[in-house]
Amino acid sequence: MLWAIKYRLLFSYLLVFGSILGVFTSAVRIFVTHSLEQEITEKLIDLAEGAAASSEYINGKIKLDNDFPIQDITNRHQGLQWFNREGNLLQQQGENLPNLPLDPHVKKQLLSGKNPIIAITLPIIGSEDGKLIGYVRASESLENLNKTLNKLDWGLGGGICFALLISGIGGIWLTRQSMQPIEESLQKLQQFTADASHELRGPLMAIKSNAVVAIKYPEAIRETDLEKFQAILSATTQMSSLTEDLLLLARTDIIPNQDVSFINLKEILDKLYTLYKPQAEAKEIQIQLQLDQDLYVLGDGEQLKRLFTNLLENAIHYTSVQGRIEITTRSVGSYIYVNVQDTGVGIAPDNLEKVFDRFWRADESRTYNCGGSGLGLAIAQTIAKKHAGLITVKSELGVGSCFTTRLLSISLFSKSSLSKNSSLKS
Repeated sequence: MLWAIKYRLLFSYLLVFGSILGVFTSAVRIFVTHSLEQEITEKLIDLAEGAAASSEYINGKIKLDNDFPIQDITNRHQGLQWFNREGNLLQQQGENLPNLPLDPHVKKQLLSGKNPIIAITLPIIGSEDGKLIGYVRASESLENLNKTLNKLDWGLGGGICFALLISGIGGIWLTRQSMQPIEESLQKLQQFTADASHELRGPLMAIKSNAVVAIKYPEAIRETDLEKFQAILSATTQMSSLTEDLLLLARTDIIPNQDVSFINLKEILDKLYTLYKPQAEAKEIQIQLQLDQDLYVLGDGEQLKRLFTNLLENAIHYTSVQGRIEITTRSVGSYIYVNVQDTGVGIAPDNLEKVFDRFWRADESRTYNCGGSGLGLAIAQTIAKKHAGLITVKSELGVGSCFTTRLLSISLFSKSSLSKNSSLKS
């Protein structure tokens, strides 16, 4: 359906646009995070270099110059630690001090946890002899950084949602504009198909009637002409069937369900079983019926009958002699499932998605010389979708196929609301 194409186009547009926004915002966050971490690192390097330059090692203790701003360290939630050459802690000042042994070979450390910390370690070199005196480690909490990044995340996330909302509204308008010519063309094509099929019925019936009359009185024609009239009758019958199917398919696409009522699927399936059992037995096919009681749905009885007729005819047609067909039903939650399973020729896995396409037939298992218009399953699927349902198929070559029809159960709604339901008439 066109609405499905519209939704796919809109979803694809939003997916591409959202992916672009996601990549862009991720790049922005990475850049901002790197910039903020680099800024903190540079401040700690300056702090550590200042502390190292202001430090003196006297009698096993670290002495700072009087003008070193110790109070500013506390106010900025930073910390300083001094170590001797062996890595033993001598003194510390400030806040957010990492409780880690000194590793003089690692200049920068990131400590995760409840209170993440970044630390910078620099050596202290004596001003007189230029020898290593010890080490100083400057540290700062990353709590403020994380708060800033959280605000950035919320801002970017909100921006993405707002952009997608605006883009979605614009996408709906653009999709409608782009699909409008396609809808008009499709409607014209459907109307043409319906009109052409309707107009062809008359000439085909005339040809068929004359062919039947000619065959009924073979003494009035030559023997060689009799075979020609039989061929004409066969071709006309096939064309009439194709025309009727095209007309039904076009009307199903265009005209909403007219006779909507409460339908008991059990009655429809029972009648079809009785009708087609002799045909199946004539082909030496065993047909079995296992139904639950009172399977009610809301819909068009004639269309639902056509749906299951097509599935049953398809099963009989492609099931070989001494095969088996099973018709079973079950209710699961809000849905009714009807299975038509056969032991026929089956369908190749690559062709399962095409089986409901109009005029499609697989090369090996479904050939044109076996009769039918090639529209039966397409009509069945269209009717199912008109009733808010769906037909799925599972099949294996040489084993058989199982067509499962899913329809909404009547128990989903109250009787009063169903009578006013307009979803099947839209």
